[in-house]
Order: sequence, then structure tokens, then C-alpha cells
Amino acid sequence: MKRLEITNLNVSKAGQALISELNLSVAPGEVFTLMGASGSGKSTLLNWIVGALDPVFSVQGELWLNGVRRDTLPIEARRIGILFQDDLLFPHLSVGQNLAFALPARIQGRAERRRVIESVLADVGLSGFHDRDPATLSGGQKARISVLRALLAEPEALLLDEPFSKLDAVLRGQFRAFVYDRISQLGIPTLLVTHDPADIPPEGIVVEISEWQAFDA
Repeated sequence: MKRLEITNLNVSKAGQALISELNLSVAPGEVFTLMGASGSGKSTLLNWIVGALDPVFSVQGELWLNGVRRDTLPIEARRIGILFQDDLLFPHLSVGQNLAFALPARIQGRAERRRVIESVLADVGLSGFHDRDPATLSGGQKARISVLRALLAEPEALLLDEPFSKLDAVLRGQFRAFVYDRISQLGIPTLLVTHDPADIPPEGIVVEISEWQAFDA
């Protein structure tokens, strides 16, 4: 059961509380949305979850995923993916080479790795894009490649850090639907942080974080 759980999380910096007694549980395929203004602690929370929080912060609390405690593990062992508002594709590599970085080690051999990548590209309407230069892609195509790269790594949970904010209105709606459909299909517990109510999936859980002590972290 890929359930993401945070228990009794407290985060402070220089003695000033940022997050107090945060508890949440995200079920497989569920999108749990945290909303709040800039400086309310959203990015700090995501950094703690993935294991990249600056040591200047003091933290108490536990992170559990799939029945295993993860906050004591290094970044690469947590099995948590993250999708940002920027696509972050490597410009000097082809689309296929970008995706190859995320393939699990068990997929061996150049031919087999290419077959897997071409298969997932076809699944999202990007057949024949394996050798394309990322610079030739549209914003929507880059966004889909970013999602594929995150999912090919087979994360047990996914974090979405305002990944739709730089897309135009029409493309934004299409991309949201694509992302949420994939999350549901794969049963991945997902935590979304956003300031836009339009990003919230119809049946998602929403928590306003205005009660947290605002703090420019």
C-alpha cells in the first residue's frame, strides 16, 4: 500500500516555528493539495520530504511511505519523485537520453532501454520523439517529457511543486488532466502545493496552510 504519511512534523529556524504539529496521510492515487501564500512553508515541506532541507532548519517528526520510515534515509533511497514548474530537461541530451536517466537499473541493454522509452513516448502521443532535441519541443511536449521522466523512475510517492503554473490556460487544463490520470492509473500518493484553486483535482483533499506561521524560507 503506497500510502504517504507525515506524523507530528515540527520545523523551525533560529527558534522561530515554521510548521507546527503537521499530520497528514495520502492514499494511493490520491492528490493531497496544500495551498498557501509565498513564504508559508510549502517549499520547506517539500525539501524535507525529499531529503534536501537545509541543515539550518530544526526538524522533529516522521515521514512514512509504504510502511517504511523514509526521513532517516538519503535522498536516493526515499523513492519519492518531484515535478517542478520548470521542465529541467538536459539541453545537451536528446529526449530519449533525458528519459534514460530515470530508467530502473533492472532494464538492461541499449536496445531494451530504447524499446521501453519509445513505448512510453507512444503512450503519451509522442511517437518518434526519442532522438529529438528538447529545444525543438513545445511547452506542452516538454511538460509531458518531464512527467514521464519522473514516473519512469517508479517513485512510490510524487510531489508536485506548482508544475502547471508556466503553461497557458488551455494547455494547463490538458496537462493537469494528463498528470492526474497517470497518478490514478499508477496508484501513486501525491502531494501538490499550489496557490491556484484551479489546480485542485475534483476529488482531491485540500488544506489551507494559512494557519502555519508565515516565514520567508
